[in-house]
Amino acid sequence: MNRVGDLGLLLGMFLLYWNLGTLQYDAVFANISTLDHSLIVWIGALLFLGAMGKSAQFPLHTWLADAMEGPTPVSALIHAATMVTAGVYLVVRSNELYTLIPEVGYAIAALGAFVAIFAATMALVNNDMKRIIAYSTLSQLGYMFVAAGLGAYWVALFHLATHAFFKSVLFLGAGNVMHAMDDELDIRKMGGLHNKMKATSIIMLIASLALAGIFPLAGFFSKDKILEAAFNADAFLLWGTLWVTAGLTAFYSFRLVFKIFFGKQNYSDADFHPHEAKNFVIAAMIPLAVLAVVAGWFEHAFIDFVTKTLPTWEASNTASSTVWILILITTAVAVGGIAVAYVKYYKGDGFSKEWENNALYKLFINQYYIPVFYDKFISKPYYAMSVWFFNVIEIKVIDNAIDGIAHFINKAGATARPIQSGNLSTSLRLMVVGLIMGLVFALVLAVL
Repeated sequence: MNRVGDLGLLLGMFLLYWNLGTLQYDAVFANISTLDHSLIVWIGALLFLGAMGKSAQFPLHTWLADAMEGPTPVSALIHAATMVTAGVYLVVRSNELYTLIPEVGYAIAALGAFVAIFAATMALVNNDMKRIIAYSTLSQLGYMFVAAGLGAYWVALFHLATHAFFKSVLFLGAGNVMHAMDDELDIRKMGGLHNKMKATSIIMLIASLALAGIFPLAGFFSKDKILEAAFNADAFLLWGTLWVTAGLTAFYSFRLVFKIFFGKQNYSDADFHPHEAKNFVIAAMIPLAVLAVVAGWFEHAFIDFVTKTLPTWEASNTASSTVWILILITTAVAVGGIAVAYVKYYKGDGFSKEWENNALYKLFINQYYIPVFYDKFISKPYYAMSVWFFNVIEIKVIDNAIDGIAHFINKAGATARPIQSGNLSTSLRLMVVGLIMGLVFALVLAVL
């Protein structure tokens, strides 16, 4: 998936260098407006293709959940501060280019909104602890791309920053749970761990509240700004999609917390001996948990800092009263999501078994059958084609041609070898024959 994205990124860079002779941001931004509009569209689209690969946007998204095979500290870094946020950063940093092509920006925002709800639906039903958090990252990246696509670049970067704190601590908390449960990942085999892992439970609860966008935690400030940006741009369909996603986010976040730490115990004490992580592990998580609470409070300082490079953005079309209404209804849907999770997974045993036979459930749990499609229609045909090329082109054509040349030279050498007898008379005769042939050849050339 990333190689596909990288190809797009390289092609975009090649177009920039071919037409402007530089890849330096300041030089590109100073001269990009001199290019033809259609060419700028191609450059922006190709650069975004690179961002899609790195930030796992549809349809280059399937690698992200599979990357959960790695250790949780690596997952925390990748999802919070490095790889998957690189695509968002590329679009934000290239803001002067994307400002010239608002149609591409809107396409980016539309894809981001789609990915936000698309990933959230898969997180609703997944039972792998780390994959749920991974789908959550994918969904939040969609939020960031909505802001970036609509020109609210500092808002996208603000959510990138606040998201880093609560997402990294969620992954580290998941690592604590894995350690306590002998590397078990299935949340259906957990439950009741709060009494044995109080510190991890409280930290993950705080991070989940921040992810759900509950006031006054960090996620509330940045996520609401993105919804405000969508509403301000009159992109009401995008706003509605993100609003629904906010409710789904709150639901699956607390489904995860309740299934792991609360409710009835779903494991045998003979098989598992859960225990809290070492004190130094908890000590490393506490600063992230604190930042997950307070990072949003520094919004104005953040704006002053990043708008030295990024353009300023304010919701000029949205009245103050409307902003408060938007905040209230977004908070309401988030609290509603938590309430449903509380009723279903804290007070109850979740949804009935019949739900698992529902076509919608099967669609979500099978990731919309996209991995199956890729496997059947891309991976297997590509593999079959590769085998054919190996057996026919590589072995029968290339290898046989090289072997044929080698055999020909070997036979020619064997045929010519007897003339190297070491006999002086034979050598003199060969020299005379060669001289005569040379003279004849020279004579022919002279006549022609």
